[in-house]
Amino acid sequence: MKRSSAAAGSSLFFAAAPCVVAGVVPWAITGWEGSPGWMGWRVVGAVVTACAAAVLVHAFARFVREGIGTPAPVAPTRHLVVGGLYRWVRNPMYIAVVACVLGQAGIFGSDALLVYGAALMVVFFSFVRLYEEPTLARQFGAEYAAYRRAVPGWFPRARPAAVPPRTS
Repeated sequence: MKRSSAAAGSSLFFAAAPCVVAGVVPWAITGWEGSPGWMGWRVVGAVVTACAAAVLVHAFARFVREGIGTPAPVAPTRHLVVGGLYRWVRNPMYIAVVACVLGQAGIFGSDALLVYGAALMVVFFSFVRLYEEPTLARQFGAEYAAYRRAVPGWFPRARPAAVPPRTS
C-alpha cells in the first residue's frame, strides 16, 4: 500500500468510525443540548474534547506515515506503529474516542453520555484483548511482544518508551 492510499483509507475510516462513534452518536443522544450544573464543566469538557480530537488526528497520521496503512482491520499497516503517542500508550485512539465522549458529557451535562462512554470503554477493551492483540502478535511477532512489554495498553507511561530502529 502506498502512503497516498493509506491516507485515503485512513480518512474514510476516520469518517466512518471515530466521527460516528464520538460525533454522530453523542449528537443523537443529546441533540447538542444540555445544561451542566456548573459552567466549569463546559470548559473542562471542551478542553478534553479538543485535546482528544487532536490525539485522534495524530494517531491516524502515524498509521499513514509510520505504518503505511490504516487503523481499519481490512487495510492494516505494513509496519507496527510505535512512534509518537504510541511511545506512551498502546491504545491512544480508543482512549481519545472515549475522552471525546466524556468531554461532551461535560459540555452538555449528560449522564447518558457518561454511560455511553463507559460502555465504549468495555467494548474497546474487549475488542483489543480478543481481536487486536492476538492479530498484532501473529502479524508482528517478537516486535509486538517487545513493544507490549515496554508500553502499557491503557494508562500512559510517565516517559516515552525508546523506539528501536526498524529492521525492515
